Amino acid sequence: MNLDILVPEVPGLFINLSQRFGLLLAGGFAIMTMAPFERMGLGQKRPAWTTAAVTVLFGVFGILGTYTGNSVFHSYANLRAMGVITAGLFGGPVVGIGAGLIAGGHRYLIDIAGFSALPCALATFLEGTVAGLIARRFPGQSLDWGVAMALGLVGESFHMGLVLALARPFDEAIALVQVIGAPMIVINAMGAAIFVRALRLQRNLREHQDSTEARRILSIASQTVPHLRSGLTPQSARATAAIILVETGVAAVAITGESTILAHVGAGQDHHLAGAPWRTRATRRSFESGTALFLRDRASIGCAKADCPLREAIIVPLRKGTTICGCLKLYGTKDRPLDQPLFELAKGLADLFSTQLELEDIGIKNQLLAHAEIRRLQAQINPHFLFNSLNTIASFCRTAPGQARELLLDLARYMRRNLDSSRGLVRLSEEMEQIHSYLAIEQARFGERIKSAIDVEPGCADWLIPPLLIQPLVENSVRHGLQARPEGGQVRVTARFAGGHLEVVVEDDGLGMAPETIGLILSPTAPESLGEGVGARNSNQRLVQLFGQDYAMRIESAPGQGARIAFRVPPAAPPRPGQDADARKSQESRESPDSRDAHAAGESREPVSARP
Repeated sequence: MNLDILVPEVPGLFINLSQRFGLLLAGGFAIMTMAPFERMGLGQKRPAWTTAAVTVLFGVFGILGTYTGNSVFHSYANLRAMGVITAGLFGGPVVGIGAGLIAGGHRYLIDIAGFSALPCALATFLEGTVAGLIARRFPGQSLDWGVAMALGLVGESFHMGLVLALARPFDEAIALVQVIGAPMIVINAMGAAIFVRALRLQRNLREHQDSTEARRILSIASQTVPHLRSGLTPQSARATAAIILVETGVAAVAITGESTILAHVGAGQDHHLAGAPWRTRATRRSFESGTALFLRDRASIGCAKADCPLREAIIVPLRKGTTICGCLKLYGTKDRPLDQPLFELAKGLADLFSTQLELEDIGIKNQLLAHAEIRRLQAQINPHFLFNSLNTIASFCRTAPGQARELLLDLARYMRRNLDSSRGLVRLSEEMEQIHSYLAIEQARFGERIKSAIDVEPGCADWLIPPLLIQPLVENSVRHGLQARPEGGQVRVTARFAGGHLEVVVEDDGLGMAPETIGLILSPTAPESLGEGVGARNSNQRLVQLFGQDYAMRIESAPGQGARIAFRVPPAAPPRPGQDADARKSQESRESPDSRDAHAAGESREPVSARP
């Protein structure tokens, strides 16, 4: 065979393969930037059908690569390696092996009697397989153009070696490799490197867009969440819509309730009025179906006003749990069209807002639960305490009427504060007044057997604490720690500042508690009991619920060695202006003039511990 005639064909093959490579690369990259392929890649979770689709796609690239070159000696100068190497590096072993089988199998079947069909098909399969295995072993380098180029150079050199080893007659194999070897090795290596580099750039662009969208969502969330804490109201909806309008730059933003427009800002706000019923059919469709809609024309939106400027709409339902409570809507006009990233942004915001609205409901339920717990504790404390107190006061009416009157005032003060203890937070001084009244009645019942001492550090009186928090602990000390001892004992309450918190300690020298009792008090899941520790357990549960596990009570006790219960209360926001005044006015309106005079007189009495 005259090689002088064959050598001039080599430059022509370089030019031809380069031209076809450009067309193949452009088409492949265009397809890979389309959904659903744009977010695929090595290491990403994807369904089986998506893996199969991308495998077939790269296999087709390999088949097209077969037809991009010239026929030389009944063989093909081709670009199959570019497609299958990229397939393995992009999708891993499954995609690489699958694409290699498709492209290599096609090469073998179209020229089953050709002298180079077997080595060419085998080389294509091995190139896809090796690329996939390397991607799995070194995932961080899977889309590195240098790795792709090296695989192209080594793979196509091995390809030429297989042709020499397996193709017969041998002299034709040598002649074939001399013509197609250099062009295929160089162009396939460069093609794989550029294809991989293009996919890497496309992925980086997508990641940059995702991070930009994430930052925008976080910015919107940080501004809107404080408004949504009050629930989905016209005021919170308008503030939220205005923030989204500024951050996204869309033509208009609307938020609806279950049947009315809560807020609409931007284009069309002259007829899409807050408080009015829904104006668009699309809103009802999204609300009833529970699906997000991206509408591209006025007819789909369904606004009845003929000159409405809104041309496009994104409508996403807002949920509270499984219930749809409204819709978030972004509108576009002729000058401000909407796009797919805005659709994804709207869905992300709707998910975030739905979670916030659900949390708001949970917060309300927790507040109601806390109030119910207080009422339950009151129901437990009031009956037996009231019964015993009235018996004690009755016994003093003839023998010591003056003391009986003072005890009635203490009981009235105690019951009044107990009935008014469902407020969120009270001052420590109010809780201490409650304890003074309680101890005064118990000391009247048991005389010198019950002693008490209250030590409140100056400046602590105005600290805000949950109501009915300390009194149950004092009552537990008296009932279960001191009364059972013939000689009685002392209960001591201390309140002082410690580490920026209010630290309260209730201790007694009574009978103490068994470890099992302490466990029941501190356990959040222990069954209810009507015995010892119910009030203390209730107080501990409310501390944990309001402030977290770090603020649970600490109990030190042992049988016969008394008990010490300590807890901390963190700083709280001051009450709203006028809140205490309103509460006091409401309280005073329920009091008779005599009871208010008695209350004032009681305020000036000496501490409990100094009483006879």
